[in-house]
Amino acid sequence: MNNEKVITAKDLTRKFGDFVAVDHISFEVAKGEIFGFLGANGAGKTTAMKMLIGISKPTEGKATVAGFDVKTHSEQVKKNIGYMSQKFSLYDDLTMK
Repeated sequence: MNNEKVITAKDLTRKFGDFVAVDHISFEVAKGEIFGFLGANGAGKTTAMKMLIGISKPTEGKATVAGFDVKTHSEQVKKNIGYMSQKFSLYDDLTMK
């Protein structure tokens, strides 16, 4: 397995007021590794993905995707990923260029 990290998350958190949707998650994904989120409805999977693909900013913590910081270089993240949602919930936020 390749040791190059293509996704890193350290204490990634997203709050909406007092509600904590994603609570300090940390993980790494190596190049070539298959990785997924599993959890009940409302567990924060979609919110975590929105942060990782650059359409929602984390409240706390850090994450990089393809070497780019999701907070400060979200447009570069978007240019270096492919994403297909199971639902249509994100399509209004994504644009074609």
